[in-house]
Amino acid sequence: MHLLRTTTLFGGLALAAGCATAPRQAPEPLPGTRTEQRAAPPTDSIAPPADFARAVARGTRTATGEPGPRYWQQWASYAIDARVLPAAKRLEGMVRIAYFNRSPDTLASLHVDLTQNVHGPDAIRNEPMEQTGGITLGRVAVNGRAVPDDASTGARYQVVGTRLVVIPAMRVLPGDSVTLSIGFGFEIPQAGAGGRMGYDGDDLFFLAYWYPRMAVYDDVVGWHPDPFRGTAEFYHGFGRYEYTVEVPEGWVVVGTGELANEREVLAPAVRERLAQAAASDTVVAVISEADLRGPVTVQGPGTTLRWRFRADSVRDVAFSATRASVWDAVRASVGDRDGDGDEDFTRVDAIYRPTATRWRESARYGRHAITFLSRWHALPYPWPHMTSVEARQIIGGGMEYPMMTLIGDYAASTDTGLYGVTAHEFAHMWVPLLVSTDERRYSWMDEGMTEFVEQLAKEDFYPGTNFIRGEQDAYIGFALTGGEGPILRWSDFHYSPNAYTIASYYKPASALAALRGVLGEPTFERAYRAFVNTWKYRHPYPWDFFNSIERVSGRELDWFWRAWYAETWTLDQAIESVTAGDDGTRIVVANRGRAPMPVRLAITREDGEVIRREIPADVWLTGDRTTTLDLPAGAAVTRVEIDPERVFPDVRRDNNVWRR
Repeated sequence: MHLLRTTTLFGGLALAAGCATAPRQAPEPLPGTRTEQRAAPPTDSIAPPADFARAVARGTRTATGEPGPRYWQQWASYAIDARVLPAAKRLEGMVRIAYFNRSPDTLASLHVDLTQNVHGPDAIRNEPMEQTGGITLGRVAVNGRAVPDDASTGARYQVVGTRLVVIPAMRVLPGDSVTLSIGFGFEIPQAGAGGRMGYDGDDLFFLAYWYPRMAVYDDVVGWHPDPFRGTAEFYHGFGRYEYTVEVPEGWVVVGTGELANEREVLAPAVRERLAQAAASDTVVAVISEADLRGPVTVQGPGTTLRWRFRADSVRDVAFSATRASVWDAVRASVGDRDGDGDEDFTRVDAIYRPTATRWRESARYGRHAITFLSRWHALPYPWPHMTSVEARQIIGGGMEYPMMTLIGDYAASTDTGLYGVTAHEFAHMWVPLLVSTDERRYSWMDEGMTEFVEQLAKEDFYPGTNFIRGEQDAYIGFALTGGEGPILRWSDFHYSPNAYTIASYYKPASALAALRGVLGEPTFERAYRAFVNTWKYRHPYPWDFFNSIERVSGRELDWFWRAWYAETWTLDQAIESVTAGDDGTRIVVANRGRAPMPVRLAITREDGEVIRREIPADVWLTGDRTTTLDLPAGAAVTRVEIDPERVFPDVRRDNNVWRR
């Protein structure tokens, strides 16, 4: 999800563009520095939780950040038939789920997420929600046999908040499968699930979290018990989907997956332009404003049309239905997706009402973002389309789903703002929609990583800028209030909404930029890409990420993970003193914060020479609070500055510079 940024929240983050920095290479460590003034050493490693350690012992995880030889994950196949009733603002449907138990465990119960129940009367919520009554269940069946909700023994089911628990008549053995059939319906909230789905007036619906979906059962926790409270987001398993959406004629549906029956639903001219866009490097108006005055769908035998979609190896499906939106489309290069040596493409769609004038550039923004992100991750975008849908009355920022994103109109923002939210939501296609992290506990893994990559995409689209500094400024401004919590704190239990935002978005993005500075850009990118490519279509935990980065980089980084992820220590390096003598110049640097980081010095002599030195982070790991650098005799030193490129998020820069 992308928050709609304003200059009133975190010190003007929306004005984050700055000068480009020098190439981010890690200088060679400087030997021979001297330290003094010992304090408690900040070097303890972050011990993984007991359940993760047990997974390593069982061989499903490893201490090197790779899946273990016994790694497994569950699988499900969904067949969904749904009907949208626009006038009643209601959705009704039936889902059939074939659930495959690939675990070594025997399952006595089956857990299903009912996200719409966050709108029910008894839901546990972190924030106010529209009351719709939540989801109404019809017939619930296991392997074709109905099960009751009022039995105390035998096959039965129970609804607890946003979770449906089904007790089958027979336990599901390892390697076996079970089929659930569930009828359901609900009143569509106007801005549901915390502004992540709903309707905008009488002419647009965006349906997400709209069907009963299997909860995750994984090798670390088993059935994940965490309810949806409205703030922290989701954790889904992968599966195959076939779904049908019935809507009135004249409503256009675009959803996750491939449209399997476009001849049965789209008007011939629309189909022709859609095919043209899939092969075009310039934006094509698939449905223009003029087209909205005529038929854009076929005329069915009745008054409704059924739109059929198929999607494989995705962790969710969402769709939009609109009768008042234009549709722009263009192809985007994703690189060599199938390994045949040829360039591959995906279609990028922008679906928006004509009043959202800033969106006229949306398809172009999306085209750049998909191409950049495919290249930067070294992992081509894998799906047939990527679609942005505008719905200003549902959402202010943006929200991601496989192949789909919901975004506000950004009328009060800027072109940079709309490009940024587009790049952010498109980057989510990699994390968490390919690399399926647990957003409900570790929102920083998807939001922080995506926030960081978003800034890289913006810097590529707007050359000569540095958007990472805006992330640093937001984090630093809040850290100085004393209100932040550790990044590793479970997402739904941060101390305040601002603490959640900082720990999920801005601080982890700043930490990744700092890690890039520690490792050097080539090593960082190699390690990051290795993590993403290793864990695509899998479920990594934080310790998988930490261990993977260490394995690929060849660096022991316990001190870094502890300082930035497990604690709220801040970085405050200062020039303590600069003393000239006959033998040279002595520079004393202090570490006034708790976070240990390398010290990067730019030393300017009177003759204009600029000397670069780096003191490694190791000097602080024994608890020393100052370190001394002796510079050989030469022209007088006139200026010493710590980290002039602002690679690291130092909370006080006024003590980073000494001038003669």
